[in-house]
Amino acid sequence: MKIAIPVKSNNEIDAHFGHCEFYQIYTVSDDKKIVSTERMESPKGCGCKSNIASVFEQDGVNVMLAGGIGDGAVNVLKQHGISVVRNCQGDVDTLISQYLTGYIVDGGQNCHAHESEHECSHD
Repeated sequence: MKIAIPVKSNNEIDAHFGHCEFYQIYTVSDDKKIVSTERMESPKGCGCKSNIASVFEQDGVNVMLAGGIGDGAVNVLKQHGISVVRNCQGDVDTLISQYLTGYIVDGGQNCHAHESEHECSHD
């Protein structure tokens, strides 16, 4: 299993999936032990129209632990075989440990900022 987490510089999960500084990718064994960790750079600008979901799919990512994430991003990730656990927060190392022990579950809420206040400048 591979798990991606959008991160900001202070090792905290980024509250906005599409604007994170980078993604921390954890490779996890069948017995839920972290085998390796790698950093994947985030696309510059708004991530909502990027091809990050296909990049994740090609890299074998199948879970995204996200803070705030919109409906469109959740749908695109799911189309690429990536399940999304929403409303996560805090330090990413603590978060991944809690997820692997079953403490973190999907919060069930998508970010609705894109519906009225989205300020991307993409075409």
